[in-house]
Amino acid sequence: MHKPKKQAALGFIFATLLIDVIGLGIIIPVIPKLIEHLIHGDVSDASWYGGWLTAAYAGMQFIFAPVIGNLSDKFGRRPVLLCSLLGFSVDYLFSAFAPTIAWLFVGRIVAGITGASFTTASAYIADISDPEKRAANFGLVGVAFGLGFIIGPALGGILGKYDVHYPFIAAAALALLNAIYGYFILPESLAPENRRSFDIKRANPFGSVIQLKKYKSVIGLALCMFLIYFAAQAVQSVWTYYTIKKFNWNEDMVGYSLGFVGLMVASVQGGLIRIILPKLGTERSIWIGLLLYASGLAFFAFAVKGWMMFAILIPYCLGGIAGPAIQGYMSNSVPANEQGELQGGLTSLISISSIFGPLLMTESFYYFTKPNPFFQFPGAPFAIGAILMLLRAILAVRSFRGEKRSEARDQSLNLVRKSGSPKEKVT
Repeated sequence: MHKPKKQAALGFIFATLLIDVIGLGIIIPVIPKLIEHLIHGDVSDASWYGGWLTAAYAGMQFIFAPVIGNLSDKFGRRPVLLCSLLGFSVDYLFSAFAPTIAWLFVGRIVAGITGASFTTASAYIADISDPEKRAANFGLVGVAFGLGFIIGPALGGILGKYDVHYPFIAAAALALLNAIYGYFILPESLAPENRRSFDIKRANPFGSVIQLKKYKSVIGLALCMFLIYFAAQAVQSVWTYYTIKKFNWNEDMVGYSLGFVGLMVASVQGGLIRIILPKLGTERSIWIGLLLYASGLAFFAFAVKGWMMFAILIPYCLGGIAGPAIQGYMSNSVPANEQGELQGGLTSLISISSIFGPLLMTESFYYFTKPNPFFQFPGAPFAIGAILMLLRAILAVRSFRGEKRSEARDQSLNLVRKSGSPKEKVT
């Protein structure tokens, strides 16, 4: 693909992701109220159901993401992405008109089966990116996420004041609009010569994770990615419930706070990362980013005023330099015709973290906010996340050190082979 076409394709995929994230962000501020309404409970009870809803979505995505990734390697990215968007539209409609909590689970399951928009988009970006620009281009996913979360939650908070169902209807309309936009505008990125036949053995959820073991440098960082997303569930799964419970925020305030998250993420992923990555290098970007994540989570856990959450978001979001650096490094280790498989395997790992992460985080929030625990500590999920982030920073450093030792050993062996054995020299 020529350079002008590559730039245009990046613009198309960015717009597609942006509309997708706006749809996701719209519903976040009102989910607690909708669950409370359906279960006739309080915010602590709603957090428990919220964790299981997230786990249901992630469980289906874990099973089906490798299938979707392998299908995109065979049929191309475009048709898979369009089906994913239609699946999200169905999910939002189920949520908007759900008469009981069970219908919310049905919608989440449908979205989990088809929800491969970010997986396929990552493979799409890998298809059209030069190796040296992949990390920076993967940052566009973060920019779309950031801008979408500036617009989406703020709009959701406004619509939620009128009716708790309006944000879901708006999200369904956006997902459908996105699918129509992609059908007419989005080009295919995977050239026919880079496609491969579908192999069911490589499309099972555990098989796609096992395939990551083919590359020694990838498996260590893949584990690091898993731990990042697991710990990030402290923010993703509990933020709305935590701020409502501890600071008595309403839908508007939750929406504004998430909009600020989006602004910070867009600034880091869209601008700073293109400056920081070349200067710091991949390795330093990863462990510095992880340390910033850990410090932000620790501060969230012990915040005593609502304004502190906004201030702490600055170092936390700066930690976002780690993700694209890890993803770009791994993508450069994999051939062009296996990018979909790599992204499917990573999505499977992320889905595992999204199954158990929300359960751990919402269960800990529920336990430490119900009437009679040993002590009240709503920030427990953030404290757990901070510990996990520190652990993965250590793992990242060890992974790079192991790779350097392996490279040094390979270089020594190559020198020996070129020079010949001592016995041959004597002869």
